[in-house]
Amino acid sequence: MESPIDIESLAGWMTGKGLGSGPIESVRALAGGTQNIILRFTRDGRDYVLRRPPAHLRANSAETMRREARVLKALAGSDVPHPALIADCPDDEPLGAPFYLMEPIDGFNPLGTLPEPHASSAAIQHGMGMALVDGIAALGRVDYRAVGLDGFGKPDNFLERQVQRWRSQLTGYADLAGWPGADALPAVASIGAWLERHRPAASRPGIMHGDYHLANVMFRHDGPALAAIVDWELATIGDPLLDLGWVLATWPEGDRESTVSVEPWIGFPSAAELVDRYRIGSDRDLSAIGWYHVLACYKLGILLEGTYARACAGKAPRDVGERLHGRAVTLFERADRLTR
Repeated sequence: MESPIDIESLAGWMTGKGLGSGPIESVRALAGGTQNIILRFTRDGRDYVLRRPPAHLRANSAETMRREARVLKALAGSDVPHPALIADCPDDEPLGAPFYLMEPIDGFNPLGTLPEPHASSAAIQHGMGMALVDGIAALGRVDYRAVGLDGFGKPDNFLERQVQRWRSQLTGYADLAGWPGADALPAVASIGAWLERHRPAASRPGIMHGDYHLANVMFRHDGPALAAIVDWELATIGDPLLDLGWVLATWPEGDRESTVSVEPWIGFPSAAELVDRYRIGSDRDLSAIGWYHVLACYKLGILLEGTYARACAGKAPRDVGERLHGRAVTLFERADRLTR
């Protein structure tokens, strides 16, 4: 394949870091949930995965890549399933942007049609749901200061900032011509007001993945265990219970409506079972987990609506925008039900 990066420059950098010698071979692109460049290759008998921002850099691409590498480095030796960091380059040279190398993951992402034996086993699927929750319970147990992540986020008043932060984001979509406005989303104002009135009085900071659901994990081929949590670009220091809320917001209800699609769905646990499982692996107070569920619906719905607003202005594919708007509506309908 024609590589989107300068392979010779990468080889030179790796040699300087003591990461093998000779040519880089068997380069192939890996699919991912973002526009980042993800390549797998072999050098000197060892396999690597490279992650770099997209060719057309966004405003925060470089800093995002540095943050990803930092959190993976901090998680080394923990019981959080994650890609092992091999080396990172925080500078623009030699590849035009920061990047890092990590160990390949032996696993699969469950979106779409499950492989065997997972597809036919209700027991394995039930275990997959439990393992998904175990991953963030383990992440929430990590002492972020002890692993060098002090200053990685802004945990003070984290919950107090949330509704205004996302309300402002939604209001900003009005600058995009053709967007019908926030009134196209059910109960958006009343949900925001409910969140402000019922906000938990206390919050214990910890490491958050920031976009935790079935699309951003990989499972082992031989059973239900997590192979790795991936796509750490939104990681921060905040309230880890929002990661659990994110799982609940994306989890199918009885009508199977969901922002993720996994088939067949024959044994995955209920949302209540997920919360009970998290409680086993965490000493965090879950008495307000419904609030986090609503906040996750609110935040994710607003994020999805952003693509619809850009589509209305001709800046994103219309069919994608319409589909994501439908999902945003579903999320706000769910949040409205939860607040009643």
